Amino acid sequence: MTPDVPWALAVRVAGQIAGTHPLFESYHRTALAEEMPGIVARAQDLVVAETGLFGTGMPRVEVVDRRAWVERNVAFFSAIIDPAREALVASSPKAALQRVAGPIVAAETGALLGVLAKRVLGQYELVLPADGAGDTIYIVGPNVLALERAHQFIPAEFRMWLALHECAHRLQFVGVPWLRDHFLDLVQRLVGSARPEPGRLRRVTDDLVKAAGAGEPLIGEAGLLGLFANEDQRSLLDEMQAMMSLLEGHGHVVMDRVGSRVLATQGRMSKLLKQRRNDPRMAAFFRLTGMEMKMRQYEAGEKFVLGVESYAGWSTLDAAWAGPENLPTLAEIDDPVGWARRVA
Repeated sequence: MTPDVPWALAVRVAGQIAGTHPLFESYHRTALAEEMPGIVARAQDLVVAETGLFGTGMPRVEVVDRRAWVERNVAFFSAIIDPAREALVASSPKAALQRVAGPIVAAETGALLGVLAKRVLGQYELVLPADGAGDTIYIVGPNVLALERAHQFIPAEFRMWLALHECAHRLQFVGVPWLRDHFLDLVQRLVGSARPEPGRLRRVTDDLVKAAGAGEPLIGEAGLLGLFANEDQRSLLDEMQAMMSLLEGHGHVVMDRVGSRVLATQGRMSKLLKQRRNDPRMAAFFRLTGMEMKMRQYEAGEKFVLGVESYAGWSTLDAAWAGPENLPTLAEIDDPVGWARRVA
């Protein structure tokens, strides 16, 4: 039996980095928690009307602090990573590697989540294989309250705008029967394909030298994960990125489109949030960790969705929900007309 990853360490590290916000320790926390379920219910009706995607019932809505958000994501990582880590570490004859691998994974995961916990506003969570929890929209209260105060957003409008985005993601996974299992299968295959690779360090060094000689970024938008990934993993990363670009782009267009009709300040909120995603102070961190890939998903996915609509109409996007074979490839994300011709 190989040693477990000490996930409690990841939570402790993340909690120390994330901290909290004084507004969340006041009456604002209770008011936000009481208000959000009603806002989510109204947002879901608007998203259903816009997309034609239907979901049964209502999601749970929880307003959480940064540490609780970290704990839910650690639960997801542990459910996915632990089985693959057992196989990977067991394949190494070095006992020292087995002793240090777990704490290293935990500390690095905690550091990443700690930084992200200061920025994330909401998250729709799928049913986790480990504990059966899920179909929940989490609102990270400290960040919502801090952003409202910093930019003087109208709370009712900002919260509705945020709810529109999370409801769009929920209806993608609840309203498209196969999407949840396909997503989890991609994640499990990506993690499960990790194996010791003789000569990996030499290969990575050669790749870096080639990139430097060509004047290209030494670390691409997939971050260190993409740098060290083998060919099978890179293919899965491309597939995952293409799917997430579609989902993020679709969710963002729906959020902005519905918001423009029902929220007076939607334009200002959208502009400020896009600037926040492109904050140059975070650019190096995002590139290093691979989160730059996430940032690109918003922009590329939005251009894809609008490109398909311009060429063939909004209803053509419904073809993407017909089955995994109809999802756009990474190349097609930059070629919406080509995708529309293939699936129509």
